[in-house]
Amino acid sequence: MWGYEKRLEYPIHIKNTNPSLAAMIISQYGGPDGESGASMRYLSQRYSMPYRKVSGLLTDIATEELNHLEMVSVMVHQLTRNLSMEQIKGTPFEAYYVDHTAGIWPQAAGGIPFNACEFQSKGDAITDMFEDMAAEQKARTTYDNLIRLTNDPDVLEPLKFLRAREIVHFQRFGEGLSIIQNQLDNKNFYMYNPEFDKKGCQ
Repeated sequence: MWGYEKRLEYPIHIKNTNPSLAAMIISQYGGPDGESGASMRYLSQRYSMPYRKVSGLLTDIATEELNHLEMVSVMVHQLTRNLSMEQIKGTPFEAYYVDHTAGIWPQAAGGIPFNACEFQSKGDAITDMFEDMAAEQKARTTYDNLIRLTNDPDVLEPLKFLRAREIVHFQRFGEGLSIIQNQLDNKNFYMYNPEFDKKGCQ
């Protein structure tokens, strides 16, 4: 069970609407490297994780990703609230409006809907940790791209906060990987050894 506080992890107060930017930011709601996939990935992986400390790490980060999902939703909502048709027509948001009006719906910036293929849960501790570290870097890159698209400080600051959290999550998963590696031996995990390669496979 989780405790729920009725506040965002980082406050969002966007004064100026921008449907074009909203159509890009929606990708972090339901895109290939967005917060929906992140929360589902970590919540799914925790059950097969054999190390309790790492399972707890997955649960903690998955919970935070749910809050990030809420933050992205708030950003899209505030960027599109009370738009006139004149403000919508001719923008990237126009196609989204046809199907969803100004409702929040998970899709990528290119319009592809969210589906379960956006995240992986392999059931192997090492594989899942590397998947998670890669996922956090891809999300960080997406936030980098979004930051380049705006100079509105009301939008920039929450985006920068979310980007910073991706970096922290990457580091935490690296710690989780170390915990797993320390529990394994050479019978079930091959760690790269340059001396072995010099000698060749005998």
